[in-house]
Amino acid sequence: MFAGAASKPATEEVVKAFEKKTGVKVNVTFGGSGFVLSQMTLAKKGDIYFPGSSDYMEIAKKRGDIIQETEKYVAYLVPAINVQKGNPKGIKSLADLSRPGVRVAIANPEGVCVGLYAVEIIERNLNSAQKTAFLKNLVYFTESCEKTATAVSLKTVDAVIGWRVFQYWDPERIETIPLKRHEIIRVGYIPIAVSKFTSNRVLAQKFIDFVLSENGKKIFRHYNYFMSPEEAQSWIGQKKPIGGEYEVPKNWIKR
Repeated sequence: MFAGAASKPATEEVVKAFEKKTGVKVNVTFGGSGFVLSQMTLAKKGDIYFPGSSDYMEIAKKRGDIIQETEKYVAYLVPAINVQKGNPKGIKSLADLSRPGVRVAIANPEGVCVGLYAVEIIERNLNSAQKTAFLKNLVYFTESCEKTATAVSLKTVDAVIGWRVFQYWDPERIETIPLKRHEIIRVGYIPIAVSKFTSNRVLAQKFIDFVLSENGKKIFRHYNYFMSPEEAQSWIGQKKPIGGEYEVPKNWIKR
């Protein structure tokens, strides 16, 4: 299985539960959703594609890399600012990420779902001067959702534009600062589908069914993922589009 790291803590636990129930070993490659999609297509193997957002699933569908009728939605994600526990830099808004002396990271928008969301939010909400200042504060791109959260945990940076759920991955070291309602462009969802390269479609579907079962959902709830669009929109306090795609401006690629 090739999986985006946006679901890593919950997916690892689901895999263990599935293995225990069925006796079937599940091998998972985690990483940026776009990067693992490239790995899957280059290798021409893999039974399941489990990206962190709709953006890369849409690419996979257009290229015929997945069996479309098998696609299901597992959980929902809301973008947010993640800071070090206690918020030592006093970051209260998106504009604060442009303040002098604030070290920021975002995921690589060329291959990581949350990086796409970060760039979209910056482009839609910051003016030209704020964007220039933000780019000065941008220390580096991370290569996955997991590494984006870890950048805050390890205090490599003061803040990231990540997922609200990151704080539950490491509650002792990560805190979430919600974006303003108008700053959130869309709600993300985590889709799953059988790969066209599968060697065992029946078993791949069995795993997907387990993820979507009450046992699977219980694990995702334990890690504080939203399990419906309504839950995500309730947290935001406003209805937002679900999923979709975003094309990253060329000036953000390979900085």
